[in-house]
Amino acid sequence: MTTATDPHRPRILRKVTMDYRYHCSIPASDGRNTLPFNPCRLLDFTLLRLSAGESWTGESGDREILAVILGGTASFTVAGHHFPRVGGRPDVFSGKPHSVYLPAGSPITVEAVTDVEIALPSAPSDLAADPYVIAPEQVATGRWGAANFGRNYHQILTEIAQPDLPARRLIVGETYTPSGNWSTYPPHRHRVDDLPAEAAHEEMYYYRVNPANGFGISRVYTDDGYEENVTIRDHVMQMMPEGYHTVVSAPGYTTYFLWFLAGTQRTQGAREDADLAWVGKTVPTLRSVGL
Repeated sequence: MTTATDPHRPRILRKVTMDYRYHCSIPASDGRNTLPFNPCRLLDFTLLRLSAGESWTGESGDREILAVILGGTASFTVAGHHFPRVGGRPDVFSGKPHSVYLPAGSPITVEAVTDVEIALPSAPSDLAADPYVIAPEQVATGRWGAANFGRNYHQILTEIAQPDLPARRLIVGETYTPSGNWSTYPPHRHRVDDLPAEAAHEEMYYYRVNPANGFGISRVYTDDGYEENVTIRDHVMQMMPEGYHTVVSAPGYTTYFLWFLAGTQRTQGAREDADLAWVGKTVPTLRSVGL
């Protein structure tokens, strides 16, 4: 008889299926995968997975899309522009990404050169622009925080790091949270337009974990007292039309998240939780001693 304490019992990694407002698991089947629900008004996300030789055809409609190559290589034809063999990194933990900006009103064909995974964050847009590729050398890198809340980032499509790349609303990047560390700490929100202190932006995270059997913990909480604490595994989505947010990696595991924001403008600003903001003020001191 197998009991709950049997050490030989197979371990089942369960997807996020509870009744959450701000978290879900996106399917990761072959083809185009969509969110099971979406609390955001502006942002949306789909995940495209193709085997070598397969193709997908669609349209951007009234939305701008940034196709971020999570792993593999694909060729894109967008509104008559052809971009062959975009990509190269085998997975999100192996270097900077290639990306393709897909403007609103564009027919799109994606042809998989190798097996490929492509993240497709999107937002409404009325911007008239040509499609373009963002090469790895255009992606800015750095480190936020310090000590056990230090994390590494890639800025892919941001006003501050890529000011010459056109976009209407999308702001996109990647963060890598080392073993045992926290990201987006102190927790912050993007609720109101009060620049430079804060900007009104929705935000989503798409997660992966390395090694893949690991986990992290996400916390989202609002000014009115609502709170969610969720186990992070591959393909978990964190969707934030409001709320403070933070995430921690379990010891022994690195969590990755693709982050993307949208609002009425693209200048970023975040307000930290006032009770925890003092931690951020320690960063210069911690870094001065090598942490």
